[in-house]
Amino acid sequence: MAKRPSAQLPLTLPHRPSSAREDLIVAPANALAAALIDAWPDWPGPYAVLVGPEGSGKTHLARVYAHAASAHVRQAASLRSMGDPQPYGAHFAIEDVRPGAAPERELFHLLNHVRAVHGSCLMTARVHPRAWNVALPDLASRLRTAQVAELGPPDDAQLSQVLAKLFSDRQMNVDPALIGYMVARMERSLGAARRLVAALDREALARKSPVTRALVADVLARGAGSREGGA
Repeated sequence: MAKRPSAQLPLTLPHRPSSAREDLIVAPANALAAALIDAWPDWPGPYAVLVGPEGSGKTHLARVYAHAASAHVRQAASLRSMGDPQPYGAHFAIEDVRPGAAPERELFHLLNHVRAVHGSCLMTARVHPRAWNVALPDLASRLRTAQVAELGPPDDAQLSQVLAKLFSDRQMNVDPALIGYMVARMERSLGAARRLVAALDREALARKSPVTRALVADVLARGAGSREGGA
């Protein structure tokens, strides 16, 4: 009995999505946040916060700011190990500030440094700063002066544009009608769009097949970019 040939594993090549300003798709959900980033360095104060759910595009905007400002980028949870901020410059992007998780004294020290050297600090978070339950009064006072721009989940038009851009980046030709099929069934986040396109790329390579409706349905059924309960 002849052995069935094993499925060929696709060669996984690194693919890093661009975080350049020209690749930012501006839509109603992120227009205020994009305007805030574009306004740098002419902010009325040194601190700003981007607030939005996971997958709303905060990291892309933070990277645009970091590139423009030559800012040091750091996760909020790692501030405790950072030490003196002086060697890192005048501008900072602090990502994923969470209530109770960001070390308050270190964040306060950083914001004081930024103000003293006439720098700037952009923070990203999932909830508004007033919900961070800050215990340190001086830090709470600093945060009250921050500009806040909120992002919402992408609408159908933005999600379609993002998917088209992600496919184009990978040199994948996908029917626009098929993109509409994906939008109607996937989780509404930019992160889900990236995961879905990556999964489709891998599966299409493994099957040596173009991206078809059947392939999309199969990948979504396995959870890549799918919306819970969506069909």
